[in-house]
Amino acid sequence: MGLAITQSDNEAAMELWTRLGSGSAAAAQTQAVLREGGDTSTVVPAQRLRPGYTPFGQANWALAAQATFAASLPCMANTGPVLELMGQITPSQRWGIGTLDMTVAFKGGWGPGTDGAYLVRQMAVVRLADNSRIGLSLAARPSDGRFDTGIADLNAMARWVAANIRTGGATRC
Repeated sequence: MGLAITQSDNEAAMELWTRLGSGSAAAAQTQAVLREGGDTSTVVPAQRLRPGYTPFGQANWALAAQATFAASLPCMANTGPVLELMGQITPSQRWGIGTLDMTVAFKGGWGPGTDGAYLVRQMAVVRLADNSRIGLSLAARPSDGRFDTGIADLNAMARWVAANIRTGGATRC
């Protein structure tokens, strides 16, 4: 679990996935966790839709659903170890939301679409100045399709968030 979360190691993530059983069983269990976290709509594929990519990484996960899930993580049973690892993301992946002092825990994901252009995204649990917390999700699909441009875009969005969000989160579960 550590490598899958802190380093975005796809082999480690696939190992966790296979431990959940068949593709259908793994997808169902993953969707059950998403539902527990308030995401009522995301469908997790049971098998690889594109060769060379993880099945779960190809789910169409709306930003609002991802932010809802992130906001729910501190309130869900048995998520302490996951949140702890999300607070230990490797330095090479500490961009965007990961650069903010207010970020408690975060995770990023990225990959090329069928056209080769990158989508770069992150979700986080963020503590606001009033000590409340929110779930935050950001994504960039840069016009030049490059991963490094996506990172730069997320850095800019994160700076905007830090400068503009003040209060309004939950203080407890």
